[in-house]
Amino acid sequence: MTNSNSMTRKLISWLGGATLLVWIAAPTIAAFIFCNNVNESSDDLLQASAEYREPELIKVLNGKHVDQYNNHLPTYKKYGTYREQVINKYGVVLISEPEEGQQPFPDAPLSNGFWGNADYRVYTEEIQDGVYHQLAEPLDGRRTTIAKGALFVFLPTLVLLPFSLAVWWIVIRRSLRPIEVLRQQIGSRDGGNLSPMDLGDFPAELAPIAASVNRLLDRLRAALEAEREFAANSAHELRTPIAGSIAQMQRLVAELPNGSAKMRARGIEQALSSLGRLVEKVLQLAQAESGVGMADHAIDLVRSVRLEIDDLRKKPQYAGRLHLNVDGCTTLMRKVDVDAFGILLRNLIENALIHGLPTVPTTVSVQTDGTIAIANAGPVVPLPDLEGLTKRFSRGATPAAGSGLGLHIANMVIQRIGGSLELASPARGRNDGFEAIIRIPQ
Repeated sequence: MTNSNSMTRKLISWLGGATLLVWIAAPTIAAFIFCNNVNESSDDLLQASAEYREPELIKVLNGKHVDQYNNHLPTYKKYGTYREQVINKYGVVLISEPEEGQQPFPDAPLSNGFWGNADYRVYTEEIQDGVYHQLAEPLDGRRTTIAKGALFVFLPTLVLLPFSLAVWWIVIRRSLRPIEVLRQQIGSRDGGNLSPMDLGDFPAELAPIAASVNRLLDRLRAALEAEREFAANSAHELRTPIAGSIAQMQRLVAELPNGSAKMRARGIEQALSSLGRLVEKVLQLAQAESGVGMADHAIDLVRSVRLEIDDLRKKPQYAGRLHLNVDGCTTLMRKVDVDAFGILLRNLIENALIHGLPTVPTTVSVQTDGTIAIANAGPVVPLPDLEGLTKRFSRGATPAAGSGLGLHIANMVIQRIGGSLELASPARGRNDGFEAIIRIPQ
């Protein structure tokens, strides 16, 4: 709901706004109709009262009936009393009720029909030639009636509108929940997680989308598996002839007498060795780009670290140059592809061994929070160079041999795994050196 482009927010906003508009418009129209009905009914009653009084008033004017005149005036103690007067065309008040109101009604025209101001509603009718009967009703009673009616109309709206909006919110959230589940399931699929989605809980409108995504995942999984198989087969096919060529050149170097031919043979041997390392890196790069990373089952990273270090220690050039510090972390279980983690770790350790001082051991540390650090001694790498070391074929200012792919491959693999790679120079706790810190979440 924090995203401004959310379907849930848009639906709640639009439906809530439409509901609010309807709930306000309906009682407003009802209140307006009620107000008109009250005014019409009151006018009808006012006119009927005036017509009822006119015969009696004519008798009074003709001097035929004077007693108990006031008993016929309708009185409303709750809202006030009708005011009544008989006035001639010269403005002289002939009869007035109540008697203290001898002044004529202000501004009331002497013509048949209704007239009103802010205080009274007046009905005027000519009962004799030049003599008019005016009956006035105070408007306080009408206003009180209309206010109470409007309150009864709007009160349910004020009470039920929040409840209606809450119901809308609950219904929309529950209705859109399958969309959110589908979004989360699709978002969790990547090169390391291509498992099919469960179609059982999706409604009929979303099931075809999920099925299409599953078919796409099947095709992608097949393509990645084919690419990985090709990389593995290529590695085997290329390593064997290169290794055989190196062995033949080493034998040839041993058999040749000292001289220019032997020097050229050694040069060819070194070139073949460099080619072998480059082929190894290119194949690792192909594996990294093919999407190796996450796995369905957790592996023990400490065990994998020990195996890699033991394997590297067997190489003569790295003997005695590796130190392992597990810091009390006997096991570290993470859902990581074992081949991907091996590529990541080997590239970082080999990078540290190649560019570090041979007289100071390279340290590999494993901590319980999932952090694995590889630190070596050596000159400090400037910050501008440090930021670009993970680019493809990028090399710092170093005379050591290398392809410039090791850190790039490691950075690509750690992204596939879902972790992070941090490069620091100088190494933490030192004044010199270089350190690569990888963090792999649970």
